[in-house]
Amino acid sequence: SLQDNDDHILYKHDAEAVVAVCQRRSQSGLSSWSAMLARGSCHIRKGLLTILISALVIVGCDAREFKQGQSIPVYANRVGPYHNPTETYQFYNLPFCQPSGGKEYKLLDLGEVLEGDRLVNTPYDMKFREDRDNQVLCKKKLSQKDVQAFRDAVKGDYYFQMYLDDLPVWGFIGKVEKRESSKDERYFLFTHFHYDLSYNKNNVIEVDVSSDPLRTVDITSASEMEVEFSYSVKWRETKVTFEHRMDRYARYSFLKEHLEIHWFSI
Repeated sequence: SLQDNDDHILYKHDAEAVVAVCQRRSQSGLSSWSAMLARGSCHIRKGLLTILISALVIVGCDAREFKQGQSIPVYANRVGPYHNPTETYQFYNLPFCQPSGGKEYKLLDLGEVLEGDRLVNTPYDMKFREDRDNQVLCKKKLSQKDVQAFRDAVKGDYYFQMYLDDLPVWGFIGKVEKRESSKDERYFLFTHFHYDLSYNKNNVIEVDVSSDPLRTVDITSASEMEVEFSYSVKWRETKVTFEHRMDRYARYSFLKEHLEIHWFSI
């Protein structure tokens, strides 16, 4: 099972306190809905209160500026089945590459806690405005249990969610191929991901991830195997300003639309 005890933690918050936060944020000069949707400018979170009512939690965040070559933290958040976005598990419940120094969880704000986020560091080494080609993330020997976990995730059409400079990005873990001559299915794990990033002046504006369909491993047979995971990064300049970097997410409010766009772009 991918589930562990952390997924059952219930965060309790007083309803009046949440309403007070919303009122303070609404009086802070935030005027555009696009800005209110931004994690980078400010973001809206829906949380389940202990008295079973929902409230919008708006959390502000200032623009972060980077110098060329400066490291950009990449956090992983969750994995889960594409057809059921409410079912989620912690990222490292699957045997992905982990940082050499161990996992470290990011201190979360109120909105992230209410939504159930658990942001954790990753071994990705991304630097502002520096392209990377075929960068090895890790070489890992997968046990039979590891392969089975990945196969179950691919079979369940699992996606992953990550954050780069507070920008969310989604991608699929693998793909299923059906043989025309039979009803048999084969399961393939994506081992290489390409990140397209855009910038305006000293700000990160957009991030997209795509998988390389030619760089997969067949995990249909649950046996031990050695796997090399890798990634590439390509930067480009954009005219979109930091204040409008989350407009694209406002147009696609749900996970399914995000992933459909990603899938058809492959």
